[in-house]
Amino acid sequence: MYNLYCTFKGHSSYITAIDWSLDDGMIRSCCGAYELLFWSLASKKQDTSGASNSTGTYWANTSVKFGWRVTGIFPTGTDGTHVNTVEESKDNRLIATGDDFGLVNVYRNPCRENHKARSYRGHSEHVTNLKFHGFGEHLISTGGQDKTVI
Repeated sequence: MYNLYCTFKGHSSYITAIDWSLDDGMIRSCCGAYELLFWSLASKKQDTSGASNSTGTYWANTSVKFGWRVTGIFPTGTDGTHVNTVEESKDNRLIATGDDFGLVNVYRNPCRENHKARSYRGHSEHVTNLKFHGFGEHLISTGGQDKTVI
């Protein structure tokens, strides 16, 4: 049986992604209003200096589309709304994104300053989610309009 540990409130829009630190001490979350917030599980409060306080933090997953490691996933002149999902490989070598154009884009990690991606088309429209299998050998994606798994 599970019990509620705590509830965090602070985002001004719906939550799009949540990442856990490897030591289970922090959570970072991102919302539809493009807020990246950090939370301390020990204090059960928002860490307003979380971006600075977490520079040495190892994350168990990377699904938020904002932060130092993923600044290059947005092409120049875009506002970021076209990137729907972000995933980092378990060995931390690759970052993948799924976008509104039906593309799965794979970058070297960290992805800084508009690095070139290897882009793969397979979905007819937006990619809703993706996950690496194993240590980055395979990438599984789901499509929204076409309702397929590739």
